[in-house]
Amino acid sequence: MLRYLTAGESHGPSLTTIVEGMPANLPLSPKDIDVELSRRQMGYGRGGRMKIEQDRVSITAGVRHGVTLGSPITLTITNRDFTNWQETMGIEVEVKVQDTRPPVTRPRPGHADLAGAIKYGHRDIRNVLERSSARETTARVAVGAVCKRLLREFGISVLSHVVEIGGVRASRSDATPEQIQVLAEASPVRCVDREAAEAMVARIDEARRRKTTLGGIFEIIVEGVPVGLGSYVQWDRKLDGRLARALMSVQAIKGVEVGLGFTVAGRFGFEAHDEIFYDPERQGPHGLKFYRKTNYAGGLEGGVTNGEPILLRAAMKPLSTQYAPLRSVDLETKEPFEATVERSDVCAVPAAGVIGEGVVAFEVAKALREKFGGDSLEEMKRNFDTYARYVRER
Repeated sequence: MLRYLTAGESHGPSLTTIVEGMPANLPLSPKDIDVELSRRQMGYGRGGRMKIEQDRVSITAGVRHGVTLGSPITLTITNRDFTNWQETMGIEVEVKVQDTRPPVTRPRPGHADLAGAIKYGHRDIRNVLERSSARETTARVAVGAVCKRLLREFGISVLSHVVEIGGVRASRSDATPEQIQVLAEASPVRCVDREAAEAMVARIDEARRRKTTLGGIFEIIVEGVPVGLGSYVQWDRKLDGRLARALMSVQAIKGVEVGLGFTVAGRFGFEAHDEIFYDPERQGPHGLKFYRKTNYAGGLEGGVTNGEPILLRAAMKPLSTQYAPLRSVDLETKEPFEATVERSDVCAVPAAGVIGEGVVAFEVAKALREKFGGDSLEEMKRNFDTYARYVRER
C-alpha cells in the first residue's frame, strides 16, 4: 500500500516525509521534486517568506544511482529561515532562556490556534501554529512529485489552473489540457484567461492595500487515467471520496467539487449525466472504446474512474492572518485584543493549485498501485499492459 507521513514545523530545522510503497526501479532524481517545490513558491500575492526559502529536496533513503529500491523513500527539505528562529524553535531545553520572542497567547480567527491550544494543553500557541501552518504542504508537494514520476510511466498527467480569485472568475476555456498547462504556467496567477488574470492581479493589489487577503477556486485535471481505478464495494475505497478528502486536508480548503459539482444539483436528470457511446475504431485511454461526449461526472462514477479525465475543483478561503488584525481574546488574561499577526501571503490560490496537484497525484498513484501491484516497476507495467489488452477487447 502506498502511504506517507510528514513531520516538521514551519520555522523548525526542516520538513521530512517518508514515502512507503513505491515500486523498485522507478527513475527518480531530486530535480523531479525540486521543480514542483519551485512551482509551489510562485504566484502573485505570495509573502516575504518565499524570498527567504528556496526549497530543495534531499533524498536520504530509498534511492540508489537514480532509481528507487522498493524500500521507504525519505525526503528532507531544509528550512533556511530556521537560522533566525534557532532559540525560539530549538530542540534543547537550554536554548529556551535565550528566546527573546514572547509566548503567543492571542489566537487568530480562522486558524487552528484556539482549538489546538485547548486540545493539546498548550499555553504558547506557537506550539500549534508551527505545525498547522501551510508550510507543511511543502512536504506533500514533494510526495506528489514522486507520485507524478510514477504516473508518467503509465501515461497519466496531473495539472491545475486557477478559475477564480476574490470573486473574479475566468471565462470557460476550450483549450486542451496541454494548452491549459502552458498558459497557466505563463500566468502570474496561473489563470488561462488573460483578461481575468489581469483583473485578479488588480484584486490582489486592492486586498494588499486594504491589509486583507483573498481566496479563490482552482481546477485539477488528471489525463490518461485508465477505467477501473477505485471501487464501489466499500465507502472508504471510493476514489472520488478519497480525492475529496485529500483536497479538503489542504490548509484553507473549504469545499471540493467533482465534475459539475454543485451545479448538477440545479439541473434536470437528462442534463446531468454523460451518455455512453461505443466506437470499435476508437483508441481511448489505454485502448478503451467506450466514451462520453460530455464529462459532467468528472471522470468518476460510483467511486470508480470511467475512462474520462478526472475533473476536480477546490475552493480556498481567504487566508486567516490579516495585517489589519481581527478581534480576539487573550488565551491567558481573557482580555480582548487584536489577534497576533504572523507573516502571511495576500493570496495563495495559485500555489494551492500546485499543492492540490500533489495530493491528487498521491491518491491516483495509490489507486494505481492497488490495482496493478508489483514489487518492481517492470512487474507493475506487465500487470498494467495485461489489463490494457483486456480493456481493448471489451
